[in-house]
Amino acid sequence: MTALVSVVVTAFNKAPYLEQAVKSVLAQTYTNVECIIIDDGSTDYTADIAQTLVDLDARVQYFYKPNGGISSARNAGIQHAQGEWIQFLDADDWIHPDKIEVQLSHARAVESAVESADVVVYSDYQRVYFNRQHQLVDQKPCIVGDLTAQQLIERLLICPDRLARSPFPLLQQAMLFKKQIFQRIQFNEDLRACEDRALVLELLLRKTPFVYVPMIGAFYRKHSANLTDNDALMRESYIQYFNLVYQQHKPLLPFMQTSVHFLINRAIADRDTRSVQALSQLTQFPLHLLDRKLTISSLWLLRLAYSLRQLTPNFLLYEQHRGPRSKKLIAALSQLRGRVQRPQHYDSEP
Repeated sequence: MTALVSVVVTAFNKAPYLEQAVKSVLAQTYTNVECIIIDDGSTDYTADIAQTLVDLDARVQYFYKPNGGISSARNAGIQHAQGEWIQFLDADDWIHPDKIEVQLSHARAVESAVESADVVVYSDYQRVYFNRQHQLVDQKPCIVGDLTAQQLIERLLICPDRLARSPFPLLQQAMLFKKQIFQRIQFNEDLRACEDRALVLELLLRKTPFVYVPMIGAFYRKHSANLTDNDALMRESYIQYFNLVYQQHKPLLPFMQTSVHFLINRAIADRDTRSVQALSQLTQFPLHLLDRKLTISSLWLLRLAYSLRQLTPNFLLYEQHRGPRSKKLIAALSQLRGRVQRPQHYDSEP
């Protein structure tokens, strides 16, 4: 008898995309699936689309709940799931027709070879870019590769992802979990973002086997409505995530520094006092500021530097804030400094 796989599709005001997501589940070559739509308080026509899909296929179920965020929606899906395996899918993404079948075949081979029955499968994925008119403008395959647990842990502590030389390795849409894992852990509902990082990081630290399957398992839609495009909101989320990790796993602090140093530079540039204060507690020194022009060796020097930055106009510190007039002023000041610093020569007395 084949194992039932539960696919939890979380939706919040994604009605235009929901049908494509659900139909990608129904089109799986592995047919013993149930598709659970969790509507996280949508105010658009998500319910209408969902009901149409429920009527279309008996494997589709629809549940509405008050808005509580992505973690809350996924946890609700876990409670409704009846399968032995579980997959999470955002309503604006979709999965490859062979994904579940191929991943399951690899997972079963590993299950027989390891003592733990808690197996997590991950695969490659493809970013699909759309403009505001919902037109496809670009596609980019993200090849993750077979990584060790330590490599995965270190990569999960680099964010935003553009700081890394490799794609984010554990995209929820491209993964498959043994459902019994969630008897001991769930998504952190206090995190507005990075909840996926926090969950898989904890699983890795608990020595859960992660199995890589080389295939494009999911298609990750990038468009103007993506939460991950909101820099200010994501900075706050990254800080919350790093604080959580530090509180629970202090030895991981060194692996956060690439991200912490980047974020504190941005926070200083934006005069974001709250973020600077929070990040300073996670910072290991030396810290390089202003494109490495200034090196800070201690917390009190960081506080002093930030106090001075608050008094300094943007155009004096950051080239991107300089207009034509500012550039002329900077050039004039540079010339003046050069004249002042030029050594003076005096004829000696006879």
